[in-house]
Amino acid sequence: MTNLDFSVLKPYMHLFSSAIGITIKVGICAFILATLISIIVGSLRTRKLPKLVSILLSAYVEFFRGTPLLVQVFLVYYGLPSFGIRIEPIPAAIFTMGLNSGSYLSENVRASILSIDKGQYEASSILGYTGIQTTVHIVLPQALRIAVPSFMNGFSSIIKETSLISVLPVIELTKLGNQIYAKTYHPFEIYITLAVVYFVMTYSVTFLAKWLERRLSIWLN
Repeated sequence: MTNLDFSVLKPYMHLFSSAIGITIKVGICAFILATLISIIVGSLRTRKLPKLVSILLSAYVEFFRGTPLLVQVFLVYYGLPSFGIRIEPIPAAIFTMGLNSGSYLSENVRASILSIDKGQYEASSILGYTGIQTTVHIVLPQALRIAVPSFMNGFSSIIKETSLISVLPVIELTKLGNQIYAKTYHPFEIYITLAVVYFVMTYSVTFLAKWLERRLSIWLN
């Protein structure tokens, strides 16, 4: 421990802002995509659907929940070109991580919707609401408030999982750390620094989650 020399990072500090920016960009965009997917898929899976649609939605959820994210990244970026579909590294990372996290969050949305009192469906029917209006205006707002902690945990996980896209030709935080290590051979200093940066980003999400929960509890009361 007495031999630690963080000064080896000094020549590369100007590169960190760009790498952190890419990490945050991928994380936020993937979370937005995951949120949209989860709301659509989670809502649909609470309704009576044609068998084929139900099977397809279940297959999507089970596939992305049952296979490693790293394998999914390889399939999208390195596998799809075999079928003539080429996606740039950052869009490929956002697309894959959005699909992956969306499959997990969709189950949270579905559980939150199913937790809503059935009496509210009956009341909305009496008031003349259609099924879609009931879902959009009555059920989803309540379900999403219930799901906020899960969504924030999902966002935090996405930020950490961006480290997996270091296998792609894009210089995000972990890829930058690996490149610096290859030049300096000071792994401990580099990965301690990366751990601190990831911690600050994920803790910021945790802080945001707690703030949202407090605001929602005030709103509900």
